[in-house]
Amino acid sequence: MPERVDFAARDLAVAPEEVAPDMGTLAARVRNLMDVQQGRSSRLPLGGQFFDAVVTAGGPEACAVVDLLDEVQRARGARSDAPACGPVIADPERDWFIWLVPPGTHAVWDSAYGVCRGAPYKLTLPAMRQTAAPGPYWLRPCRGDRLVPHWPLADLLHRFQPGPVPEEALLQGFFSTDS
Repeated sequence: MPERVDFAARDLAVAPEEVAPDMGTLAARVRNLMDVQQGRSSRLPLGGQFFDAVVTAGGPEACAVVDLLDEVQRARGARSDAPACGPVIADPERDWFIWLVPPGTHAVWDSAYGVCRGAPYKLTLPAMRQTAAPGPYWLRPCRGDRLVPHWPLADLLHRFQPGPVPEEALLQGFFSTDS
């Protein structure tokens, strides 16, 4: 018969220097994602294994892009009126859309109608339940591992030309870095 283990008697605390560098980052990201899931906003680093972000103007042109991406990303056999586009955050105060795209997109982004950011920037995500104003909200919420595909997004932005493109000075206050 195996020896009984008393888990309560063990000290499960791990000193910061004993944590692998990549695991500390992973743990912080998991905590941040749990905050979002539990109804709190959270600031997450871009890039890595999660996502980059493209910021565009909002308005009717950007809404048309969302509608077309619903069609592009709709699974075969899914209801035609069900939203299918990857995650998009609407920021009504700035009249911006923030599209969550695959990590690494910032290195290949080539569209005059949106600005893409990846590592080392951070982005505040609204709480998952935040689906209407006031404040930033999920126009299209996160579902599983679906992101907005960057090539169709760039093509549709070029076709619909939402503007004005967010100014660099405004973006600096929106995104942050650790430095």
